[in-house]
Amino acid sequence: MKRIVITGPTGAIGIAIIEQMIKRGIEVLAICNPLSKRSYRLPESSLIKIIRCDLNDLNKLNLKNNQPYDVFYHLGWKGTVGEERNNTFLQNKNVENALDAVDLAKKLGCHTFIGVGSQAEYGKAETNLKADTATNPQTGYGMAKLCAGMLTRLRCEQIGIRHIWVRVLSVYGPYDNENSMVMSIIRKLLLGESPNTTKGEQLWDYLYSEDAGKALFLLGLYGRDKAIYCLGSGKARPIRDYIQDIRMVINSDIEINFGAIEYIPGQIMYLCADIADLKRDTGFYPDTNFIDGIKKTVMWCKTTMVESLK
Repeated sequence: MKRIVITGPTGAIGIAIIEQMIKRGIEVLAICNPLSKRSYRLPESSLIKIIRCDLNDLNKLNLKNNQPYDVFYHLGWKGTVGEERNNTFLQNKNVENALDAVDLAKKLGCHTFIGVGSQAEYGKAETNLKADTATNPQTGYGMAKLCAGMLTRLRCEQIGIRHIWVRVLSVYGPYDNENSMVMSIIRKLLLGESPNTTKGEQLWDYLYSEDAGKALFLLGLYGRDKAIYCLGSGKARPIRDYIQDIRMVINSDIEINFGAIEYIPGQIMYLCADIADLKRDTGFYPDTNFIDGIKKTVMWCKTTMVESLK
Protein backbone atom coordinates (compact mmCIF):
# COMPACT_ATOMS: atom_id res chain seq x y z
CA MET A 1 0.00 0.00 0.00
CA LYS A 2 1.53 3.28 -1.13
CA ARG A 3 -1.37 5.70 -1.63
CA ILE A 4 -4.90 5.84 -0.18
CA VAL A 5 -8.07 7.90 -0.55
CA ILE A 6 -10.35 8.72 2.37
CA THR A 7 -13.71 10.44 2.71
CA GLY A 8 -14.86 11.70 6.10
CA PRO A 9 -11.25 12.26 7.16
CA THR A 10 -11.77 14.71 10.04
CA GLY A 11 -13.53 12.49 12.60
CA ALA A 12 -11.86 10.36 15.26
CA ILE A 13 -11.52 7.29 13.05
CA GLY A 14 -10.59 9.23 9.92
CA ILE A 15 -7.72 11.01 11.64
CA ALA A 16 -6.59 7.77 13.27
CA ILE A 17 -6.40 6.12 9.83
CA ILE A 18 -4.45 9.06 8.41
CA GLU A 19 -1.99 8.98 11.31
CA GLN A 20 -1.38 5.28 10.68
CA MET A 21 -0.61 6.05 7.04
CA ILE A 22 1.77 8.91 7.82
CA LYS A 23 3.73 6.66 10.19
CA ARG A 24 4.34 4.33 7.28
CA GLY A 25 5.07 6.94 4.63
CA ILE A 26 1.82 6.31 2.76
CA GLU A 27 0.32 9.16 0.72
CA VAL A 28 -3.22 10.28 1.60
CA LEU A 29 -5.82 11.97 -0.56
CA ALA A 30 -8.32 13.43 1.93
CA ILE A 31 -11.70 14.36 0.45
CA CYS A 32 -13.24 17.01 2.73
CA ASN A 33 -16.60 18.74 2.73
CA PRO A 34 -16.06 22.24 1.29
CA LEU A 35 -18.02 23.67 4.25
CA SER A 36 -16.18 21.65 6.88
CA LYS A 37 -14.93 23.60 9.89
CA ARG A 38 -12.85 20.62 11.01
CA SER A 39 -10.24 20.30 8.25
CA TYR A 40 -7.75 22.09 10.57
CA ARG A 41 -7.66 18.82 12.49
CA LEU A 42 -5.79 17.04 9.70
CA PRO A 43 -2.12 16.43 10.53
CA GLU A 44 0.38 18.68 8.82
CA SER A 45 2.32 16.47 6.43
CA SER A 46 3.64 16.59 2.91
CA LEU A 47 2.03 13.17 2.47
CA ILE A 48 -1.50 14.63 2.69
CA LYS A 49 -3.33 16.18 -0.23
CA ILE A 50 -6.71 17.78 0.55
CA ILE A 51 -9.51 17.96 -2.00
CA ARG A 52 -12.69 19.91 -1.25
CA CYS A 53 -15.75 18.04 -2.50
CA ASP A 54 -19.23 17.44 -1.11
CA LEU A 55 -20.25 13.78 -0.88
CA ASN A 56 -23.14 14.56 -3.23
CA ASP A 57 -20.61 15.58 -5.90
CA LEU A 58 -18.27 12.59 -5.82
CA ASN A 59 -19.61 11.52 -9.22
CA LYS A 60 -18.47 14.86 -10.67
CA LEU A 61 -14.96 14.78 -9.22
CA ASN A 62 -12.22 14.70 -11.86
CA LEU A 63 -8.65 14.43 -10.63
CA LYS A 64 -5.42 14.29 -12.56
CA ASN A 65 -4.20 10.90 -11.44
CA ASN A 66 -0.59 10.35 -12.46
CA GLN A 67 -0.21 7.35 -10.18
CA PRO A 68 -2.99 4.99 -9.14
CA TYR A 69 -4.20 4.89 -5.56
CA ASP A 70 -4.45 1.55 -3.76
CA VAL A 71 -7.21 1.60 -1.14
CA PHE A 72 -10.32 3.79 -0.84
CA TYR A 73 -11.66 4.27 2.71
CA HIS A 74 -15.24 5.54 2.68
CA LEU A 75 -16.19 7.04 6.04
CA GLY A 76 -18.14 10.06 4.79
CA TRP A 77 -21.79 10.02 5.85
CA LYS A 78 -24.41 12.68 6.52
CA GLY A 79 -27.06 12.60 9.26
CA THR A 80 -25.23 10.54 11.88
CA VAL A 81 -26.81 12.08 14.99
CA GLY A 82 -30.18 13.26 16.29
CA GLU A 83 -33.33 13.34 14.21
CA GLU A 84 -31.37 13.19 10.95
CA ARG A 85 -30.69 9.50 11.64
CA ASN A 86 -34.30 8.88 10.62
CA ASN A 87 -34.39 11.33 7.71
CA THR A 88 -35.28 8.77 5.05
CA PHE A 89 -34.37 10.90 2.05
CA LEU A 90 -31.04 11.97 3.52
CA GLN A 91 -30.12 8.40 4.46
CA ASN A 92 -31.11 7.17 1.01
CA LYS A 93 -28.81 9.82 -0.49
CA ASN A 94 -25.97 8.45 1.67
CA VAL A 95 -26.42 5.09 -0.05
CA GLU A 96 -26.16 6.80 -3.45
CA ASN A 97 -23.03 8.61 -2.32
CA ALA A 98 -21.46 5.33 -1.21
CA LEU A 99 -22.03 3.88 -4.66
CA ASP A 100 -20.49 7.00 -6.22
CA ALA A 101 -17.50 6.47 -3.91
CA VAL A 102 -17.03 2.97 -5.32
CA ASP A 103 -16.99 4.30 -8.88
CA LEU A 104 -14.54 7.04 -7.85
CA ALA A 105 -12.32 4.39 -6.28
CA LYS A 106 -12.24 2.55 -9.60
CA LYS A 107 -11.53 5.79 -11.50
CA LEU A 108 -8.57 6.48 -9.20
CA GLY A 109 -7.11 3.03 -9.77
CA CYS A 110 -7.90 1.57 -6.33
CA HIS A 111 -7.89 -2.20 -6.04
CA THR A 112 -9.79 -2.19 -2.71
CA PHE A 113 -12.83 -0.36 -1.35
CA ILE A 114 -13.34 -0.33 2.43
CA GLY A 115 -16.71 0.96 3.63
CA VAL A 116 -17.28 1.85 7.26
CA GLY A 117 -20.62 0.62 8.55
CA SER A 118 -22.11 0.53 12.04
CA GLN A 119 -23.38 -1.69 14.82
CA ALA A 120 -26.71 0.06 14.10
CA GLU A 121 -27.08 -2.42 11.23
CA TYR A 122 -27.85 -5.11 13.83
CA GLY A 123 -30.39 -3.27 15.95
CA LYS A 124 -30.79 -4.93 19.35
CA ALA A 125 -28.81 -8.15 19.78
CA GLU A 126 -28.13 -10.30 22.82
CA THR A 127 -24.97 -11.90 21.47
CA ASN A 128 -21.50 -10.90 20.34
CA LEU A 129 -21.73 -9.30 16.91
CA LYS A 130 -20.11 -10.95 13.91
CA ALA A 131 -20.58 -11.13 10.15
CA ASP A 132 -23.40 -13.66 10.23
CA THR A 133 -25.32 -12.22 13.20
CA ALA A 134 -28.89 -11.43 12.11
CA THR A 135 -29.40 -7.80 11.09
CA ASN A 136 -32.51 -5.95 12.23
CA PRO A 137 -31.76 -2.19 12.12
CA GLN A 138 -34.13 0.03 14.08
CA THR A 139 -33.18 3.43 12.60
CA GLY A 140 -33.00 4.90 9.13
CA TYR A 141 -29.27 5.32 9.69
CA GLY A 142 -28.82 1.62 10.43
CA MET A 143 -31.01 0.61 7.50
CA ALA A 144 -29.04 2.83 5.12
CA LYS A 145 -25.70 1.52 6.37
CA LEU A 146 -26.88 -2.06 5.85
CA CYS A 147 -28.12 -1.23 2.35
CA ALA A 148 -24.90 0.64 1.50
CA GLY A 149 -22.81 -2.34 2.57
CA MET A 150 -24.76 -4.72 0.36
CA LEU A 151 -24.99 -2.48 -2.70
CA THR A 152 -21.37 -1.34 -2.62
CA ARG A 153 -20.33 -4.99 -2.42
CA LEU A 154 -22.40 -5.72 -5.53
CA ARG A 155 -21.01 -2.66 -7.35
CA CYS A 156 -17.42 -3.63 -6.49
CA GLU A 157 -18.04 -7.09 -7.90
CA GLN A 158 -19.45 -5.56 -11.09
CA ILE A 159 -16.43 -3.31 -11.70
CA GLY A 160 -13.74 -5.68 -10.45
CA ILE A 161 -12.39 -4.31 -7.19
CA ARG A 162 -12.18 -5.85 -3.71
CA HIS A 163 -14.85 -4.97 -1.16
CA ILE A 164 -14.54 -4.95 2.63
CA TRP A 165 -17.26 -3.75 5.01
CA VAL A 166 -16.45 -2.85 8.62
CA ARG A 167 -19.21 -2.53 11.22
CA VAL A 168 -17.83 -0.24 13.90
CA LEU A 169 -18.99 -0.35 17.51
CA SER A 170 -18.08 2.31 20.10
CA VAL A 171 -14.82 4.10 19.35
CA TYR A 172 -13.52 6.80 21.70
CA GLY A 173 -10.48 9.06 21.70
CA PRO A 174 -9.31 12.45 20.43
CA TYR A 175 -11.70 14.12 17.96
CA ASP A 176 -14.65 11.99 19.11
CA ASN A 177 -18.11 13.57 19.00
CA GLU A 178 -18.46 15.89 21.99
CA ASN A 179 -21.88 14.41 22.81
CA SER A 180 -20.68 10.81 23.06
CA MET A 181 -20.87 9.14 26.46
CA VAL A 182 -17.11 9.23 27.00
CA MET A 183 -16.62 12.83 25.87
CA SER A 184 -19.61 14.21 27.76
CA ILE A 185 -18.45 12.55 31.01
CA ILE A 186 -14.88 13.79 30.52
CA ARG A 187 -16.02 17.35 29.91
CA LYS A 188 -18.31 17.41 32.95
CA LEU A 189 -15.59 16.07 35.23
CA LEU A 190 -12.96 18.47 33.90
CA LEU A 191 -15.35 21.30 34.71
CA GLY A 192 -15.74 19.93 38.25
CA GLU A 193 -19.39 18.99 37.72
CA SER A 194 -21.22 15.82 38.79
CA PRO A 195 -22.51 14.03 35.68
CA ASN A 196 -26.04 12.65 35.59
CA THR A 197 -26.12 9.18 34.04
CA THR A 198 -28.27 6.08 33.72
CA LYS A 199 -27.72 3.22 36.13
CA GLY A 200 -24.92 2.15 33.78
CA GLU A 201 -25.91 -1.50 33.60
CA GLN A 202 -25.41 -1.70 29.84
CA LEU A 203 -22.59 -4.01 28.79
CA TRP A 204 -20.71 -2.25 25.97
CA ASP A 205 -17.49 -2.64 24.02
CA TYR A 206 -15.18 0.39 23.66
CA LEU A 207 -12.12 0.66 21.41
CA TYR A 208 -9.51 3.43 21.42
CA SER A 209 -9.40 5.36 18.15
CA GLU A 210 -5.71 4.66 17.48
CA ASP A 211 -6.47 0.94 17.61
CA ALA A 212 -9.39 1.44 15.24
CA GLY A 213 -7.06 3.22 12.81
CA LYS A 214 -4.57 0.36 13.04
CA ALA A 215 -7.28 -2.23 12.37
CA LEU A 216 -8.49 -0.38 9.27
CA PHE A 217 -4.91 -0.04 8.00
CA LEU A 218 -4.42 -3.80 8.41
CA LEU A 219 -7.70 -4.52 6.65
CA GLY A 220 -6.42 -2.54 3.68
CA LEU A 221 -3.53 -4.99 3.49
CA TYR A 222 -5.03 -8.29 4.54
CA GLY A 223 -8.84 -8.05 4.59
CA ARG A 224 -10.70 -10.70 2.61
CA ASP A 225 -12.72 -9.71 -0.44
CA LYS A 226 -16.48 -9.54 0.27
CA ALA A 227 -15.87 -9.97 4.01
CA ILE A 228 -17.74 -8.19 6.80
CA TYR A 229 -15.81 -7.43 9.97
CA CYS A 230 -16.99 -6.12 13.33
CA LEU A 231 -14.61 -3.65 14.91
CA GLY A 232 -14.34 -3.34 18.68
CA SER A 233 -12.11 -4.48 21.51
CA GLY A 234 -13.85 -7.84 21.72
CA LYS A 235 -14.67 -7.31 25.41
CA ALA A 236 -17.78 -5.84 27.03
CA ARG A 237 -17.96 -4.15 30.44
CA PRO A 238 -20.75 -2.29 32.28
CA ILE A 239 -21.01 1.38 31.28
CA ARG A 240 -20.86 2.11 35.01
CA ASP A 241 -17.32 0.70 35.15
CA TYR A 242 -16.14 2.82 32.23
CA ILE A 243 -17.53 5.94 33.90
CA GLN A 244 -15.83 5.04 37.19
CA ASP A 245 -12.54 4.65 35.30
CA ILE A 246 -12.92 8.10 33.75
CA ARG A 247 -13.63 9.59 37.18
CA MET A 248 -10.56 7.89 38.64
CA VAL A 249 -8.35 9.41 35.91
CA ILE A 250 -9.75 12.95 36.33
CA ASN A 251 -11.00 13.40 39.91
CA SER A 252 -12.13 10.52 42.10
CA ASP A 253 -13.76 12.93 44.59
CA ILE A 254 -16.52 13.98 42.18
CA GLU A 255 -19.78 12.08 42.60
CA ILE A 256 -21.46 10.36 39.64
CA ASN A 257 -25.25 10.55 39.77
CA PHE A 258 -25.98 7.02 38.58
CA GLY A 259 -29.66 6.46 37.84
CA ALA A 260 -30.49 10.16 37.45
CA ILE A 261 -31.36 9.52 33.79
CA GLU A 262 -33.83 6.89 32.64
CA TYR A 263 -32.91 4.47 29.89
CA ILE A 264 -34.21 5.55 26.49
CA PRO A 265 -36.95 3.44 24.86
CA GLY A 266 -35.33 0.49 23.14
CA GLN A 267 -32.04 0.98 25.02
CA ILE A 268 -29.35 -1.39 23.77
CA MET A 269 -28.15 -3.26 26.84
CA TYR A 270 -25.52 -5.48 25.23
CA LEU A 271 -23.00 -4.49 22.60
CA CYS A 272 -19.83 -6.47 21.95
CA ALA A 273 -17.83 -7.33 18.84
CA ASP A 274 -16.63 -10.80 17.96
CA ILE A 275 -13.23 -9.95 16.47
CA ALA A 276 -12.05 -13.52 15.83
CA ASP A 277 -12.19 -13.07 12.03
CA LEU A 278 -10.40 -9.72 12.26
CA LYS A 279 -7.61 -11.25 14.35
CA ARG A 280 -7.30 -14.30 12.10
CA ASP A 281 -7.15 -12.39 8.83
CA THR A 282 -5.04 -9.39 9.86
CA GLY A 283 -3.25 -10.25 13.11
CA PHE A 284 -4.99 -7.30 14.80
CA TYR A 285 -4.98 -6.99 18.57
CA PRO A 286 -5.93 -3.83 20.51
CA ASP A 287 -2.86 -2.20 22.05
CA THR A 288 -4.51 0.35 24.35
CA ASN A 289 -6.52 -0.54 27.44
CA PHE A 290 -9.37 1.74 28.48
CA ILE A 291 -7.52 3.49 31.32
CA ASP A 292 -4.54 4.37 29.11
CA GLY A 293 -6.84 5.46 26.29
CA ILE A 294 -8.76 7.72 28.67
CA LYS A 295 -5.53 9.28 29.95
CA LYS A 296 -4.56 10.18 26.37
CA THR A 297 -8.05 11.42 25.59
CA VAL A 298 -8.20 13.58 28.73
CA MET A 299 -4.86 15.18 27.85
CA TRP A 300 -6.22 16.02 24.39
CA CYS A 301 -9.48 17.35 25.88
CA LYS A 302 -7.60 19.62 28.27
CA THR A 303 -5.70 21.14 25.35
CA THR A 304 -8.82 21.69 23.24
CA MET A 305 -10.80 23.13 26.17
CA VAL A 306 -8.02 25.64 26.86
CA GLU A 307 -7.91 26.63 23.18
CA SER A 308 -11.70 27.03 23.02
CA LEU A 309 -11.63 29.40 26.00
CA LYS A 310 -9.00 31.73 24.50
